[in-house]
Amino acid sequence: MRAKRTGTRSATDDRPIRVHLGNHSPTEMVVATRASGTFDVKLNPLTTYENAEGSPLGRLSIDKQFHGDLDATSKGEMLSAGGQVKGSAGYVAIERVRGTLHGRAGSFVLQHSGRMTRGAPELIITVVPDSGTDELTGLAGTMAIIIETGKHSYDFQYTLGDAR
Repeated sequence: MRAKRTGTRSATDDRPIRVHLGNHSPTEMVVATRASGTFDVKLNPLTTYENAEGSPLGRLSIDKQFHGDLDATSKGEMLSAGGQVKGSAGYVAIERVRGTLHGRAGSFVLQHSGRMTRGAPELIITVVPDSGTDELTGLAGTMAIIIETGKHSYDFQYTLGDAR
């Protein structure tokens, strides 16, 4: 369910773009809206189910505060595993986001799937289908996380349509 962008845009261009989202037919193009801003994140270790000495598994709580077009908080959990080679790891996470998106109030759930292969990162973050509530019912989209000089920001491409 990764969005496929058509054309290129600058990071400061906030006009809607046309994307193909996995919850629409391949021939149906929808206009996506861009939300961007910064966020603060706190990760805290939690007890893992498999906690043997030397286990590569980890479990963390996620607490975020989003600023900008998405004015919200989120709470979630992350599971991670380190590889045998330095710089290789994987993680999955689920977080529930509550607040406003371009002034529309509600909540939704983000699903993360990330991995790093010898230092090369890959990350896919999508809205869980049909997880939007209240004024965010029908929300679909993908989020990118940008980390520069220790600061976190997001770029969220989304559609807000009728629940089907």
